Amino acid sequence: MRDFSGELSEARRRLDEAATYLHVAEGRARMTELEAEMGRPDLWDDADEAKALTAEYAAVRDDLATYDGLSSALDDVEVLHEMAREEDDESQESEIADGLAAVGRGLDRLELRSLFTGEHDRADCIVQINAKDGGVDAQDWSEMLLRMYERWSERRGFTMTVDGVSEGTEAGILSAEVTISGRYAYGLMTSERGTHRLVRISPFDNQGRRQTSFAAVQVWPVLEDPDVELNESDIRMEVFRASGAGGQHVNKTSSAVRLIHEPTGMVASSQEERSQLQNREKALGRLRTMVAAKVEEERAAELDAIGGKQAQVGWGSQIRSYVLQPYQMVKDLRTDVESGNVAAVLDGDLDEFMEGYLRWRRADREM
Repeated sequence: MRDFSGELSEARRRLDEAATYLHVAEGRARMTELEAEMGRPDLWDDADEAKALTAEYAAVRDDLATYDGLSSALDDVEVLHEMAREEDDESQESEIADGLAAVGRGLDRLELRSLFTGEHDRADCIVQINAKDGGVDAQDWSEMLLRMYERWSERRGFTMTVDGVSEGTEAGILSAEVTISGRYAYGLMTSERGTHRLVRISPFDNQGRRQTSFAAVQVWPVLEDPDVELNESDIRMEVFRASGAGGQHVNKTSSAVRLIHEPTGMVASSQEERSQLQNREKALGRLRTMVAAKVEEERAAELDAIGGKQAQVGWGSQIRSYVLQPYQMVKDLRTDVESGNVAAVLDGDLDEFMEGYLRWRRADREM
């Protein structure tokens, strides 16, 4: 009868680590408090508070259920192993091995949570895509990236709301702003911040020449209560017709709003509301959270500089190459994670690249 003691001890060690980074003890105490809050008859008198409590309750419940499920499964395997060892029953080896493998896969998925070390990693996020060098190809490439993030959001069960789209001159888009809502949306999307490079035979070139085009992606966390006040005189407002990606018009009136913060050059848009006033309020909220996040980033960069540490990849740096011709490959230039299945990546299969970035980020911070 094979001895699985070593593998079982390792699985138990990993599960104990999970209890630490999932804050299981604190979660159980908080769950009692949340259940009492959820039972209040006046809970929905304040809709915003009720939504926040409901979201927190679901998150804590999910963490505890995941941990308890793995703990119970590991307990069962340990008991089975002990009984099989006592009776020297080799017929149980495959069941023990399968049980250990299942627990291992669960722990692998769970350990991704330990990589979310940023203050706002759990938050929703605002994403902006802007066409850069490459003319019409860059505008088309920007629209491809927009679709890629839409498909990725669908795969994750996240919600992506289009806040504003500026259509391209001939095809594609000049820019787009979206909000992605879901647990750890910001933590995952931080991997996408920077310049994305596409190499392909241009569909817009009559001579069929190879074209390199670039699009820039910026990501901000959605902050609940941004600690920043904006001077109205610093904000310039533009109005435009609301439209969806690809030029599908939502309405024919100029109700969509774009706000430009002159001191920082930051732009926030909103088009989902029917009135210009409502869209302005939403765009102003996004602009406040973007400026607040920028202040935090600059403060963190100053502390890194004081500590003698320089950022390896910043805004405007090329982070990933997508090559369609003369060969097919997507490669992240920070982590060296790569894939030969470009079609799958462009269809939203980004998890390997995001996890690779999170591991790279943690290693970089530990240096």
